[in-house]
Amino acid sequence: MTGLEKIVRDISKESETAISAVLEGAHRDAEQIRKESETEANEQCKAIRLRAEQEAEEVRDRMTSAANLQKRRTILKAKQQIISEIFEKARLKLSELPENEYFGLILKVAAKYALPEKGEILFSPKDLKRLPPDFEKKLNSALKDGAFLTVSSHSQSINGGFILVYGGVEENCSFSALFDAKRDEIQDKVQALLFAEA
Repeated sequence: MTGLEKIVRDISKESETAISAVLEGAHRDAEQIRKESETEANEQCKAIRLRAEQEAEEVRDRMTSAANLQKRRTILKAKQQIISEIFEKARLKLSELPENEYFGLILKVAAKYALPEKGEILFSPKDLKRLPPDFEKKLNSALKDGAFLTVSSHSQSINGGFILVYGGVEENCSFSALFDAKRDEIQDKVQALLFAEA
C-alpha cells in the first residue's frame, strides 16, 4: 500500500467516524426534539381538555341555574294563580251570603270605615233592591258617634260591598276594593297556609 492510499484510507476512516458522530448526534437531537414536542403536545392536550371540562362545567352550572330559576318562576306563577282564584272565590262567597248574613257583614264594614260626619252609602243595583226595610236605622245605630249615613237611591256598578260618599269624596268599600287594599297582607297569610314547607 502506497503512502497516498494510506492517507486516503485514514481520511476515509476519519470521515466515517466524523459522519457517524454527526449522525449519532443528529439522531440524539432529533430524539430529544421528538420527546420535547411530545411532552409539549401532551401538556397542551391536557390544558385544552381541562379548559373544555371547565367550560362544560360552567355551561352545566348556567343551565342548571336557568332551569332552577324557570322552575321557581313557574311555581310562583302557579301559586299566584291559585291565590287569585281563592281571592275571587272568597269575594264571590261574600256576595252570595244569605241576605241577613250579608247585610250583617255590611253593617260591620260600614261601622269600621264610616267617618264621624254625615254622608251617603251607595249599593249595587242588586243590593239596593234587596235592602231590608229597616237597614238605614240599623246602620246608623251601628256607627260611631258623629257618623250618619243615608242610603242613596242611586246605585253603583260594584259586585258586593258599598261606596261611602262625603261631599265629593268617595270611599270605595266594595269587596273588590277591600280585597285589593289588603291583598299583600292576606296573600302572605294564604301563601303561608297553602304552601308551608313541611
